[in-house]
Amino acid sequence: MARFYTGAGDSGHSGLIGGNRLPKSSDIFEAIGSVDELNSAIGVSITNSTDDHLADMLQNVQNKLFIIGAELASNAHGSAKPAKAIGAESVKELENGIEELSGTLPELKKFVLPGGSVSGSYLHLSRSICRRAERAVIRANGEANAAADAEAVRYLNRLSSFLFVAALYINKKEGVEEQNPTY
Repeated sequence: MARFYTGAGDSGHSGLIGGNRLPKSSDIFEAIGSVDELNSAIGVSITNSTDDHLADMLQNVQNKLFIIGAELASNAHGSAKPAKAIGAESVKELENGIEELSGTLPELKKFVLPGGSVSGSYLHLSRSICRRAERAVIRANGEANAAADAEAVRYLNRLSSFLFVAALYINKKEGVEEQNPTY
């Protein structure tokens, strides 16, 4: 029978790939957790998506987020660092996706309230989690053991824009009108 726990973290410390152990309150674990939470929220959006092409794009994003998490969890100074997979081409993929999806949308002239369809709402939620994850990764990059680099930060920055456009796209496709703030 497989064991799904070790008990090694019961002391409030956890291990990184490569063996370093740090307090769970460390910025690196905040970043890893935020990226994981983002990945999970995107998964919920995929589950509720009515657009297979968008779901495929989002699943590609999930794979990239998993790589970012592995980069964060690895020992930047040892052989445990994973093969580099987040680079300029990954950022370009997001930019192409933004262009593709935004080409179907009317010009945005007002702010929109997060919401809409179920999938669109989860994409808006994912966007806000992405912004927090980006800030957490930037903070974690200040720690000596952080492995994520500038390309991962650029990816997360572009991803929040992609998720916003994806939310608008799916809401439009599902016939849900965006709501504007009344202020």
